[in-house]
Amino acid sequence: QVQLVESGGGLVQAGGSLRLSCAASGRTFSRYSMGWFRQAPGQERELVAGISWNFGRSYYADSVKGRFTISRDNAKNTVYLQMNSLKPEDTAVYYCAADSNSDYVRWVKYGMDYWGKGTLVTVSS
Repeated sequence: QVQLVESGGGLVQAGGSLRLSCAASGRTFSRYSMGWFRQAPGQERELVAGISWNFGRSYYADSVKGRFTISRDNAKNTVYLQMNSLKPEDTAVYYCAADSNSDYVRWVKYGMDYWGKGTLVTVSS
């Protein structure tokens, strides 16, 4: 079992930056791939970024490539999402997730095994 707690959401103007953090507890953090998903009102949940537990390979949705960066600190059991050049369309609840699999295709198609409760990011125009 893995418990995940997100922080860092809030209100920001378009063009601004935010850094989300996700603190994990439970089983060995370093053996879990981590991801950030988001869900806007009336839309389906989508994978924004993911980082594998092995080799630290990262994946990004096309909509955030070049603007968002996912990173992890295994010593602190924490994963981060640095979000720059934010746009109003980035407004959503952002969820941290963990999975024992390292296949990003599976993350996109099926999601991940463990989820946080989410943190709201609002980008004003």
